[in-house]
Amino acid sequence: MARVESFDLDHNKVKAPYVRVAGVEEDPQGSTIQKIDLRFLQPNEDSFPTGAMHTLEHLLATYLRDHLEDVIDVSPMGCRTGFYCIKWNEATPEEIASALEQTLEKVVETEEVPAVTAKECGNYRDHSLFAAKEYAKQVLEQGISLDPFARVFQ
Repeated sequence: MARVESFDLDHNKVKAPYVRVAGVEEDPQGSTIQKIDLRFLQPNEDSFPTGAMHTLEHLLATYLRDHLEDVIDVSPMGCRTGFYCIKWNEATPEEIASALEQTLEKVVETEEVPAVTAKECGNYRDHSLFAAKEYAKQVLEQGISLDPFARVFQ
């Protein structure tokens, strides 16, 4: 049985917030998919409440595409400390961090959460724009590291 990449990451040693290229896959035709760890909170010390995480998921899925090309999906981590971004082709940690910073700046300014009706969302009542903005501000204040184990900035 193949081991899940993120299970080999020492969650006790990482220093959030950071971006990390968690893997790159290439199919036989040469298409490349990149998995990115967008870690906002320190593992085993903090976690998002579901309303904040759910709202951030909607906002990141909407706004990150404006700043990072070829995004396929943005999904919350089960541990509720960050998100995974899956995209076509490869981007550098610098490009990813810059795109995430611009996205979080837009989150702080937004007045409306997209896709929060019963038709568009499977749990439309569980959102908190206020909390999402507070967590976005927190990450922006701390800075987004390019290295998961040391605070390294652009």
